[in-house]
Amino acid sequence: MKFVIQRDKLSASVQDVMKAVSSRTTIPILTGIKIVATEEGVTFTGSDSDISIESFIPTEENGKENVEVIQSGSIVLQARFFSEIVKKLPMDAVEITIENHLLVVIRSGKAEFNLNGLDAEEYPQLPQIEENNVFKIPTDLLKTMIRQTVFAVSTSETRPILTGVNWRLENGELICVATDSHRLGLRKAPIQTELESSHNVVIPGKSLNELNKLLDDTNELVNIVITENQVLFKTRNLLFFSRLLDGNYPDTSRLIPSESKTVVHVSTKEFLQAIDRASLLAREGRNNVVKLATIPNAMVEISSNSPEIGKVIEEVQTQKTEGEELKISFSAKYMLDALKALEGSEIMVSFTGAMRPFVITIPDDNSILQLILPVRTY
Repeated sequence: MKFVIQRDKLSASVQDVMKAVSSRTTIPILTGIKIVATEEGVTFTGSDSDISIESFIPTEENGKENVEVIQSGSIVLQARFFSEIVKKLPMDAVEITIENHLLVVIRSGKAEFNLNGLDAEEYPQLPQIEENNVFKIPTDLLKTMIRQTVFAVSTSETRPILTGVNWRLENGELICVATDSHRLGLRKAPIQTELESSHNVVIPGKSLNELNKLLDDTNELVNIVITENQVLFKTRNLLFFSRLLDGNYPDTSRLIPSESKTVVHVSTKEFLQAIDRASLLAREGRNNVVKLATIPNAMVEISSNSPEIGKVIEEVQTQKTEGEELKISFSAKYMLDALKALEGSEIMVSFTGAMRPFVITIPDDNSILQLILPVRTY
């Protein structure tokens, strides 16, 4: 194997696949990055057996040469050392050669590194996925849908299924739901698909977070393929595989109240900033609780009280407040997370009583919803 490659392309691909490489794996070869050079270009692969990422650099793209492959071949190099070396190489052109058997020489300018490689034949094969269950979604929409739901996954392993985001595909619509049983994020969007069948899978939150870091903000389409135990996200030069979580995701539709007793319309920014200020004192308390009360003249009072530190009260003018008077307590963190996920200048908060879950939506937009369970404070 021998090829000469542009350092910036090499560095970007190596950084991408590094997101899947774990230092804590029971399979030693998975601490490495697999490199395969062919006439078409060079492919880099990283995997921790839950997530696998494959990044391809074609020999040329848009009339510009990225790689010159002098001799085909393959090798696995220790990811930690290889990625650090690549970052610090002095010149734009990098030559990578297998000298004898598994010794790899990396040259750039006057610098030369010798690295011991491993046999690529021993690297686990990536899942072979039949691409007949494909649907497509613009990259920027996919990123938004992940961002608006993944923060609500559970971080506790007591119910592993809740550490993932439930993706349901039915009637040309993708519905993403995440919950940790104290809050819930839901986002849905129409998608391009020829699929007649519906799908219901749970993708680990960790996988979606890593995928989001890799994707660029473009409106190019991402191909998504779902199989029984894997999902594949495919962009022009990137393959991202993730295993799916086993088990049935709970039916969350029962959690979402169908009616409300008190509805508050308020500016997202003003409400978020008031909650943020109230949380300054709440944060010191054991449970980070902020209280909300409706008061006359379409105002809401946001307050927080930590006996050892002090208290804060702030009144926020709403666009309108309808229904019964209300006093409710909730986690400031959960509310801030939910408000940051919503994209809209105005929000509608619908309450069904002081001890019932409440829902935050954007007026006239049923594609996104955030739900939070209140906290008992009496």
